[in-house]
Amino acid sequence: MATWIFLRGLTRESRHWGSFVGQFEQAFPHDLVVPLDMRGNGRLNQQNSPRRVAEMVADCRAQLVQRQLAPPYQVLAMSLGAMVSVAWAQACPPEVAAQVLINTSMRPFNPFYQRLKPANYATLLRVVSPGATPEDIERAILRLTSQRCDTSVLPAWVALRRANPVSRHNALNQLLAAARFSAPVATALTPTLLLASAGDQLVSLKCSQSLAAAWHCPLQMHPWAGHDLPLDDPPWVIARVQAWLSHKRNLDDSK
Repeated sequence: MATWIFLRGLTRESRHWGSFVGQFEQAFPHDLVVPLDMRGNGRLNQQNSPRRVAEMVADCRAQLVQRQLAPPYQVLAMSLGAMVSVAWAQACPPEVAAQVLINTSMRPFNPFYQRLKPANYATLLRVVSPGATPEDIERAILRLTSQRCDTSVLPAWVALRRANPVSRHNALNQLLAAARFSAPVATALTPTLLLASAGDQLVSLKCSQSLAAAWHCPLQMHPWAGHDLPLDDPPWVIARVQAWLSHKRNLDDSK
């Protein structure tokens, strides 16, 4: 049995995975799936978000110790969560057996305007403005992150924001952590699969392409999905993870 750790991106919490968790569990019935909230988000929204990715790694590790879940882990992570996974694998290689990184971007591989597309700056400023309502914020996030634009998720997202709002202070801390983080330039030692979306309006596809070239790891590209790939096309994500793990096992067996 493998233990999967799911990590979301900026200001998002474990419940934003929605139905994807259940679909993943059905596809991997013998594995344990553990979606974590990072400090400042979700049920931990009253805590201060760390300003460095390394501190986020330490927090995730502490949560798993508290739950008595021992490594190694397999990590599936988006955006900022993917940076946490990379830092984790770099700091504690035996703990991360494999990682699936979705629509992420990292220094030093790409400039800031590819890591966060300039066309979205005005919208993001409105989202963090004091007058924005939970409905305004979540509707804007859905437009930015999904090409499917299934508005059926909006009531749940709004309810999550009302129940566990992320403070502006914590949002800025997370943004600072993401901006500061610099990934290893050398080939990733941890088996890594990159997934990216051609329709990502937030992060340029070039970011995942740069990582794949630098780390010599596989990259699978979705033809139309947005930044929230597990929301837009869960079966595609699951199928790519299954195929990659099967290929990885075959390679391991042949050694």
